[in-house]
Amino acid sequence: MTDARELPGWTHVYSGKVRDLYVPATTADDDDSWTGDPLARSRVVLVVASDRVSAFDRVLEPAIPGKGAMLTRLTHWWFTQLPEVPNHLAYAEDDRLDLPAIPAEIADRATLCRTLDMFPIECVVRGFITGGGWKEYQATGAIGGIPLPEGLQDGDRLPEPIFTPAWKAPLGEHDENISYERTIELVGETVAGQLRELSLEIFAHASTIAESRGLILADTKFEFGADRDTGIVTLADEVLTSDSSRYWDLEAYLSGATPAVRMASFDKQIVRDWLAANWDQTAFEEPPTLPHEIVERTAERYRTLVERLTSAS
Repeated sequence: MTDARELPGWTHVYSGKVRDLYVPATTADDDDSWTGDPLARSRVVLVVASDRVSAFDRVLEPAIPGKGAMLTRLTHWWFTQLPEVPNHLAYAEDDRLDLPAIPAEIADRATLCRTLDMFPIECVVRGFITGGGWKEYQATGAIGGIPLPEGLQDGDRLPEPIFTPAWKAPLGEHDENISYERTIELVGETVAGQLRELSLEIFAHASTIAESRGLILADTKFEFGADRDTGIVTLADEVLTSDSSRYWDLEAYLSGATPAVRMASFDKQIVRDWLAANWDQTAFEEPPTLPHEIVERTAERYRTLVERLTSAS
């Protein structure tokens, strides 16, 4: 999908829209007869967050300066706020892993992770109604099959946070919102219950922290996998970042201003809005280049969130 740089001692195995994955070169190269997924063989994976930005399933130009480092910093910070939740972090100083060095030039964008058996579920939690959930509510009076009170408006706080999972579709296909019953069919009743309970608990804890920084955590998504040694459900991927979550300014939300001001999010919504106004999303047409002002404003929103969350620690 994108050209990933070569890293000494590491073998590139996959690039998504905004991240590149590597395994130690010895894992990928020590058995020429192996034709399967290198991630299935490796105990660790190096996740490198790029500065690339995507919207409407397309990678855009130019990138957002510093985005990868900011998202990585925020994910690592959140892991420290969730000490009771098992996570996928691995540590280079673990002598059992015999890892190549992580190049200094990408260290601030890199996360060394234990490989997990990932569940095909995006664990979405919504504390407020907006975005795709608002559209679904308008059409059905429910989100993810969960009935909601009548008369809710875009941006309203829900009576209580709700778990509205999505199925992680294969590469090239769109994720699909699913019911909790469908989640049970996909991962089993025990795991489905653990995913829902963990997601709601983390969301409640993170919401309290965000509010203490003058922020509202409107919604977010988590991903989990099973530890390959213990089977324990483990938090993975990026956590509570601008790319996985919707944050609003608490004071602005309570101000009574227009929805655009009250629900201005600390993420790439500026990019989405500009692109929606300047591109018809034709499949065969390349999206336009982002103007410098849009790139800078988006970078500032990312920076502001990181500073407001982490500076109070």
